[in-house]
Amino acid sequence: MMLSRAKPAVGGDLMQADKRKKKSGKIPKLEELLSQRDFTGAITLLEFKRHVGEQEQDTNLWIGYCAFHLGDYKRALEEYENASKEENCNPEVWVNLACTYFFLGMYKQAEVAGFKAPKSRLQNRLLFHLAHKFNDEKKLMNFHQNLQDITEDQLSLASIHYMRSHYQEAIDIYKRILLDNREYLALNVYVALCYYKLDYYDVSQEVLAVYLQQIPDSTIALNLKACNHFRLYNGKEAEAELKSLMDNASSSFEFAKELIRHNLVVFRGGKGALQVLPPLVDVIPEARLNLVIYYLRQDDVQEAYNLIKDLEPTTPQEYILKGVVNAALGQEMGSRDHMKIAQQFFQLVGGSASECDTIPGRQCMASCFFLLKQFDDVLIYLNSFKSYFCNDDIFNFNYAQAKAATGNTREGEEVFLLIQSEKMKNDYVYLSWLARCYIMNKKPRLAWELYLKMETSGESFSLLQLIANDCYKMGQFYFSAKAFDVLERLDPNPEYWEGKRGACVGIFQMILAGREPKESLREVLHLLRSTGNTQVEYIIRIMKKWAKENRVPI
Repeated sequence: MMLSRAKPAVGGDLMQADKRKKKSGKIPKLEELLSQRDFTGAITLLEFKRHVGEQEQDTNLWIGYCAFHLGDYKRALEEYENASKEENCNPEVWVNLACTYFFLGMYKQAEVAGFKAPKSRLQNRLLFHLAHKFNDEKKLMNFHQNLQDITEDQLSLASIHYMRSHYQEAIDIYKRILLDNREYLALNVYVALCYYKLDYYDVSQEVLAVYLQQIPDSTIALNLKACNHFRLYNGKEAEAELKSLMDNASSSFEFAKELIRHNLVVFRGGKGALQVLPPLVDVIPEARLNLVIYYLRQDDVQEAYNLIKDLEPTTPQEYILKGVVNAALGQEMGSRDHMKIAQQFFQLVGGSASECDTIPGRQCMASCFFLLKQFDDVLIYLNSFKSYFCNDDIFNFNYAQAKAATGNTREGEEVFLLIQSEKMKNDYVYLSWLARCYIMNKKPRLAWELYLKMETSGESFSLLQLIANDCYKMGQFYFSAKAFDVLERLDPNPEYWEGKRGACVGIFQMILAGREPKESLREVLHLLRSTGNTQVEYIIRIMKKWAKENRVPI
């Protein structure tokens, strides 16, 4: 889910860079408009002065500054680029231009412009963020060492911590700054974002409320509130929170509209995903991940794989999703390579210090051991968070399989029957495991009824084989004989006759021992007569002789 595209530690520094201009006093009315953060009015004033020939020095920089803070980065870029082409241009244009490139995702151009700028704290912060974008650890550490214990630098460091999933470290910095600067209300949003990422949705809401009391129409804050509601309650509650944003999002903040459209798809369970998400894949990072999830839910595993195969994961969520996709593709194609890749991704996340004690981390370890077929270990992890997912069909599906695989078919059966999803209940894996549980729990009739409800297919044939063989092993010869009889009629394989013969003889032995009703003999003879094997007459003759001697009607 997309939460925010705000980069306060980078963009906010533009204001610092331009404060010197405001102090000049050359344009008092402009200064008044800027103090009121009326950027639209400021641009109107500057364009009018430019039109009537009263253009002041650095007008391009001022318009670029205002456009930037309105979120109109393309307009800001146009102004800054024009300013950079002027002879003896103000050297500060380069760092402002670099910041604008950064917000447009043009990181290479941002780096080139950034290095042309005079050395400053803002330039260092910008290059610090670019090193993170380029995954250049050496440069990242160099610029990190240049950071000072001042608010702007510490905000920049907190931002990097956030993007590297070091949420607690970011929270510590934000809270330390807030202690001395209570008026920095926006930091409450960043703290709330961190708590959201740590799955503390209720704490996130409490912190966010402090900001919303003062700024009730904040796009980022209301969007985060909606995301918290989605996690705490459901999609309808979340969508209700977005209603005011849908009504009031201004044209100046196009990203807000994209954000709302993206999150509405998530809140509505994927409805409209193919219309909304593809154009946003390179705009909102979560759009790619949510489109992959949509394809997985539609059982279009290949499309999901195509979309994520070239993604270099940097967050736990990306590692997990790549693991899920590779596992699904491995199962679909019977590919051990994909299964191994999935197992490695799950182990990497579940074994990491930051994720090992989280629910997603434990889910990953459970998945890792599931793929390794180490079901006792699977249950250790699943039991650790079972109370949070007792009504979750996917959790119950995996939990029931693990229970059954470790021999606890009684509990396995109970958990399988908790599943509500019709799609899941028609899946062959579900049917085969439930049938096995029924058989092991001495309920072979229920397993047979599962087969009778299926349409003729390769899967129904496989279920017949399972019932025939498992019932035989458990001494449930009547349903074993019925299953082998159907198998023999579908495929004249000698093995099916041998299985049916053994099962029929087994029923006869149980009748002799008084463990099966004598009336069952009639059904046994009927099953035997449907076979053309030469051994049938000899077996029938012996059974009929016993029936006559014991006055059993056949």
